[in-house]
Amino acid sequence: MSSQPNRNRYQDAIRGILLHEWDPIGVADIPEAQDEYDSYVVEVYVLLIQHEPRQKLIDYLWWLETVHIGLPGNRRRTEQIVDRLLQVRQEIETVT
Repeated sequence: MSSQPNRNRYQDAIRGILLHEWDPIGVADIPEAQDEYDSYVVEVYVLLIQHEPRQKLIDYLWWLETVHIGLPGNRRRTEQIVDRLLQVRQEIETVT
């Protein structure tokens, strides 16, 4: 399991990616909505630190976007966001 500083780094990075890069409902520029995706951060964090397969992360974000939020979704974009999340995991784990 990750140490507290690493968990904070992970969660801060995930939060930023979900809000500023994924942002399926387009709220990144709305100050009152900066916490819109915070409820998804812990699940993404757990998937990352458990080294779940890329496809599991894709499926989770896809489910969030298309079922939970109810949007048509953009599969290619979802895959790009997952690759970005995996890049962050690599960066954090390489440093520690």
